[in-house]
Amino acid sequence: MNERQMFLRRLKAGLKGMPRSTVADIVADYDSHFEAGQAAGRSEAEVAFRLGDPTRLARELQAEAGLRRWEDERSMAAALGVIVGVLGLAALDLFIVLPLLIAAVASVFSFFVAGLAVCLSGSVMLPFALITNLPGFAGDRLQAGLLSLGLASGGASLIAFCILFTIGLINVLARYGRAHYRLIAPQPSV
Repeated sequence: MNERQMFLRRLKAGLKGMPRSTVADIVADYDSHFEAGQAAGRSEAEVAFRLGDPTRLARELQAEAGLRRWEDERSMAAALGVIVGVLGLAALDLFIVLPLLIAAVASVFSFFVAGLAVCLSGSVMLPFALITNLPGFAGDRLQAGLLSLGLASGGASLIAFCILFTIGLINVLARYGRAHYRLIAPQPSV
């Protein structure tokens, strides 16, 4: 089975419970994305990657459809649809995104602390390496000095990497939040 069929099958499975005509329209719309991508010279795998996870898309589309229905009808069934759709997204956030975010933050923090410790130890060791003989270097001050400089610069590099990774993580979280905001922001009237 090719990427296109697999993507559309997973999307259709995720849209289960929605009206058939709506599901058919959504699937046709995403199928046209594949056609446009192939016309532009992209592979099916690249188009599928750019569209994102079809299960996630289906949950977002169901939540969005529930919100639109609530705006149109203001009935108990529409309210229930909104609640179920938003809870589906919240469950995904709580059980998948939140643990990954906690693991990433904990890892970055631990690498940052380790980089800071290595950088400080190299910086503190440098003057002593140049002035006195450090144990294990048998009077070779140049070797001890280079080792301490290496530790200081290695620790600084690790800190810089942690900062860059944190900036990237914040950018990803901003995009993720923007995707959720689109679901709850009022749609402009035409």
